[in-house]
Amino acid sequence: MPFADFKFFDYIANIIDILLVWYVIYKLLMVIRGTKAVQVLKGIIVILIVRNISNFFGLKTLDWIMGQAIEWGFLALIIIFQPEIRRALEQLGRGKLFYRGVIQEEEEQSKIINSIVTATSYMAKRRIGALISIERETGLGDYIETGIPLNSEISSELLINIFIPNTPLHDGAVIIQKNQIAAAACYLPLSESPFISKELGTRHRAAMGISEVTDSLTIVVSEETGAISLTKNGELHRDLKLDHFKELLEKEFLVSMNKQASSSLWNWRVKKRG
Repeated sequence: MPFADFKFFDYIANIIDILLVWYVIYKLLMVIRGTKAVQVLKGIIVILIVRNISNFFGLKTLDWIMGQAIEWGFLALIIIFQPEIRRALEQLGRGKLFYRGVIQEEEEQSKIINSIVTATSYMAKRRIGALISIERETGLGDYIETGIPLNSEISSELLINIFIPNTPLHDGAVIIQKNQIAAAACYLPLSESPFISKELGTRHRAAMGISEVTDSLTIVVSEETGAISLTKNGELHRDLKLDHFKELLEKEFLVSMNKQASSSLWNWRVKKRG
C-alpha cells in the first residue's frame, strides 16, 4: 500500500511538473509576442527541421553546418537579445513577468486611445473633418473592402495626414480593426433616421448609419465647427469636450477588453468540457 501511494504522488508530481513547464513556455511566448524574437524563433525552428532532414538523408556536410549553428547559436542569442533578457529578468524580480500579457494589452489600448485623442484634438482645433470607425464584435469587413487597405499601426500622425483636405484618402472613413488602421476612404451606410438634425452633414449621418447596423464606435470631427461627436448603438453624443471624449473612449475600450477576456474564459471552459 505505501508503494502504491508513492506511485500515485509521483504521478501527480509529474503532471504538475509538465503543466508548470507548459505554463512557463506559454508566458514566455506571450512576452516575445510582437517582438523581433518571434522571427528569430522561426529561424531556430527552420534550423532544427533542416538538421533533422539532413540527418535522416545522411547529408553530412549540411548536418555539420546545422550542428555548428545550433552549438554556437545559443551564445549568439544571449549577445543579440541581451536587452530583452535583462528586461525579462527585471520584470521577474518585480513579479510582473507572468502578468505581461494583461499589461501589454492595456499598454496597447492606452496607446491607441492617446493616438486617437491627440489626432482628434489636432483636427478639431483646425476644423479638419474626420470620420473614424472602430470595429468591436460585429465585423466591418464589408466596409473595409470599399476603401484603400492600409493595415498600419495606429498613430496620431498617420490619422491626421489621412484627413488633411485634398489628399487622396481624406474623403471617407478610417476603419480601425484589431488595433490597426485596416483601411481609409471607406464608405459607410448613411442613416435614414428622420430624427437626425438637418444641420448635421454626411459624416454624422454615416456615423449614425454604421452605428445602427453594427456595434462599432465611430468618431466624427465636424469640418464646419470642429465639434467632436461619437456614435454607438444608434446614439449620437455631440459636442464632446476633449476630457469627456477621452473618458468615453477609455470606458468603451475597457468594456471591449472585459468582453474579450470573458469570451476567452468561456472558450477555455468549453474546450475543457469537450
